[in-house]
Amino acid sequence: MSRMRNVCFFNTVSFWGGGEKLHLEYALKFKERGYHICLATVKGSPLAMKAEQAGLATFDIRAGNLSFLNPLKYLRLYRFYKTEKIDTVIFSGSPDLKLGGFAAKLAGVANIVYLRGLAAPVKNSFINRLLFSRVLTHIVANSGATRTTILQNLKTTVDPHKVKVIYHGIDLELFDSRISEEIPAVFRDRPGVLLGNAGRLTSQKGQQYLIELARMLKRKNICFTLFIAGTGEMKPELEKMISRYDLQKEVVLLGFVEEVETFMHAIDIFILTSLWEGFGYVIVEAMAACKPAIAFDLSSNPEIIENNHSGLLVNFPDMEMFCDKVESLIKDESLRRQFGMNGRERVEKYFQLDDRITEFENCLLNGHISESIQR
Repeated sequence: MSRMRNVCFFNTVSFWGGGEKLHLEYALKFKERGYHICLATVKGSPLAMKAEQAGLATFDIRAGNLSFLNPLKYLRLYRFYKTEKIDTVIFSGSPDLKLGGFAAKLAGVANIVYLRGLAAPVKNSFINRLLFSRVLTHIVANSGATRTTILQNLKTTVDPHKVKVIYHGIDLELFDSRISEEIPAVFRDRPGVLLGNAGRLTSQKGQQYLIELARMLKRKNICFTLFIAGTGEMKPELEKMISRYDLQKEVVLLGFVEEVETFMHAIDIFILTSLWEGFGYVIVEAMAACKPAIAFDLSSNPEIIENNHSGLLVNFPDMEMFCDKVESLIKDESLRRQFGMNGRERVEKYFQLDDRITEFENCLLNGHISESIQR
């Protein structure tokens, strides 16, 4: 059994995203369970500010791709680990792992944990082989799809039994409490069934397929409004597509949405067009709000959506099929309601935050995970 008392969550990403949200949630839950918590992060970053507002200790550090070559940063981290008596350090990003992982090994940190949420192959480099074979004590993937990509290029380096799958979870009590029953003005008096998507506007998220979907639905004279929440580099391209296809009345780019819970509550159907997801947390949020979800049958999506029960999966990149499935739910309110109820039940059963925290804690303490989730 591993010792664990002083836990450091190591995340130097300067923007706020799913990984940063997870680190903060896990840090707060671990604190509730009596652990001493510190976040190694960039001073002034959203994660640092939210952590400080929540009363968590922070340590200012920056990590870039070549930071692991900087001896001064190693020395700072070595002293930090020793001074704070850190026995467990948890990483998600590659630059953080390279810098903080090697420093943790030198400092004698007992548990060096990689909590990977990226369903993309790990490069078979000398540094990665060294990290995965000699430095990391625990490797946790956020989905079966992510686990597969970890092992894809490191089959001869990593023991498959060492890579555990632990899904992310949602705090349903907090989620429900944040839903405003008053529908925001932007959603009011909009024509037809309300479709929704949320995520960074990037090529990975595939929002161009949403615009194509809207174009196809309009050609069929189906009444709908599509809301796309998020910011990112693809916004100008999406705006051009909306204008080119004359979809200004049907498609609304909302920008960044703070109240995701209310967004999910306001829409009727959630649509995800991502090309891959380590773990589609946004799908879980939609299901928590009792909304049916439609997504490509890719990556971790089929691990979350139970096809024809809590939502629908579409062969990639078959947009005709995607359009047909969206149309079927638009025209069948009772089916939308049933899928929504089934989705909420699935979240309650498999994706409760406290359950997943317990599973993660047991993995670190005892080296095993529960078998409660059918994978």
